[in-house]
Amino acid sequence: MSRRLPPLNALRAFEAAARHLSFTDAAAELHVTPAAVGHQVKSLEDHLGVPLFRRLNRRLLLTDAGQAGLRPLSEAFDKLADAAKAMQRQDRRGVLTVSVAPSFAAKWLVRRLDRFADSQPEIDVRIDSDMLPADLTRGDVDMAIRYGPGNYAGCRSDKLVSDEIFPVCCPALRDGRHPIRAPEDLRHHTLLHEVWESQDPIWPNWRMWLTAAGVTDIDPERGPQFSHSSLALEAAMQGHGVALVSDILVADDLAAGRLVRPFALGLCPKFTYFVVSPIATADTPKVAAFRDWILAEAGQSATKES
Repeated sequence: MSRRLPPLNALRAFEAAARHLSFTDAAAELHVTPAAVGHQVKSLEDHLGVPLFRRLNRRLLLTDAGQAGLRPLSEAFDKLADAAKAMQRQDRRGVLTVSVAPSFAAKWLVRRLDRFADSQPEIDVRIDSDMLPADLTRGDVDMAIRYGPGNYAGCRSDKLVSDEIFPVCCPALRDGRHPIRAPEDLRHHTLLHEVWESQDPIWPNWRMWLTAAGVTDIDPERGPQFSHSSLALEAAMQGHGVALVSDILVADDLAAGRLVRPFALGLCPKFTYFVVSPIATADTPKVAAFRDWILAEAGQSATKES
């Protein structure tokens, strides 16, 4: 329905002047000059075709028409202010969809999400977990945790953690019938491999790690392959072999003693984890709140580990 309304600035000027019965006080509230308030009131009177004030000895009095309009206008402006606040709050509410690789979600993020919920109860996080990176330009997701080089066109990218890749196994395997004390001892154990469709050729693998360790007589290709790091880690925790994984995915399991790191040698990959969001929406309250939280959470985890 079409609404034929007087100019909003003229209505605001009249409402303020009517409440204060003063152009000067209304001008101070609206951060304009008294002359500007007088001009807006005059334009409203011309628009309506009725006088709104009586000017007596430098005093303002409302006419009947002005009195009739004051209360409804004051209530209307209060409702407009409430509506604006509601829209601001809504920008922080609702669902925030975050695209995350399954292993990062399972082994790191999900274990910490309750702390975000406690700090931002008005935001409901939806985890979109897929090995294929989400297209941030489509608007289906608000932001992503991506493993890569960090240079994503049209996006803000914040480094989440530094990454290191090293072998892990369960304590029983390390100290069992064939103890793992030196890299050569891996000849007695199954190597667990993480392999996924879009894996970069420079991703550290068992061949690279064994070469760095100076071991040349162990077949680096043998052993089962898993499409997710979390599956390789579960196999390692069950004692089925030794996995080569990222430190951020295994930090909680190492701290809890479910896994151990038998060797100090680690490989630093070219890629690492980044918090990524489209530039156009990177500073919206929901996205900024989650980004600030996850960066702080990763910083605290790194401090505990060091």
